Amino acid sequence: MENKQSSSPASFVDSTVVPGDVVLDLSSMTNQTIKLGGGLRQDCDAISAMKAGTLRFSKPNKYWIESSQKRYVPCVEDTILGIVVDSKADNFLIDIKGPAMGFLPVLAFEGGTRRNIPKFEVGTLLYLRVVKANFGMNPELSCTDASGKAAEFGPLKDGYMFETSTGLSRKLLSSPTCPVLEALGKKLSFEIAVGLNGRVWVNAASPDTIVVVANAIMNSESLSGAQQIIMVDHLLQNIQ
Repeated sequence: MENKQSSSPASFVDSTVVPGDVVLDLSSMTNQTIKLGGGLRQDCDAISAMKAGTLRFSKPNKYWIESSQKRYVPCVEDTILGIVVDSKADNFLIDIKGPAMGFLPVLAFEGGTRRNIPKFEVGTLLYLRVVKANFGMNPELSCTDASGKAAEFGPLKDGYMFETSTGLSRKLLSSPTCPVLEALGKKLSFEIAVGLNGRVWVNAASPDTIVVVANAIMNSESLSGAQQIIMVDHLLQNIQ
């Protein structure tokens, strides 16, 4: 059986693909640089799918396969939520909800030096960026952005962390804003951090607000945009 070939980069975007499908032909994309996300691999000029899902594209040049799964497969530049499980002399071991533990070098912080190594207790929740994700190796993590700044990365204090599918996490991070978050944001004040590894952290002044936001997000995965808004309205009526 022949693999499906694509002469146009857009022909497979937002379409369902299965392992083995050739979704991009680099020979027809001269003078273009693209970034490959999760679920794709390159073999000469052919970019093929490694898992079933929907091929997505984000400007200016990133392609990936979106699928909903419980186990996370790390990719470079993913933003994730990790839990400290151990500390060594040179790095912290981090549970990233993947097939292997990630490691966070003790110097992977803004202005990090041997004199100001951070101290994290086991169980500390961190907002992280994946900087290396080679097959057969533990992913390397960082608490800085690409320019070396702390930005929003680092420990997440207080609040409540819960797990979702990786597909729901991507929906929550999508643009325009996911309907459930837009509806909640109009009525409630809260902080949220979403990891592409299927973890979400929520914090607010009131425990009731945290419970409502968490329940709304967990209930939203199988709902349409209109249904998400109706569901949020029902939840908000229960706390008024």
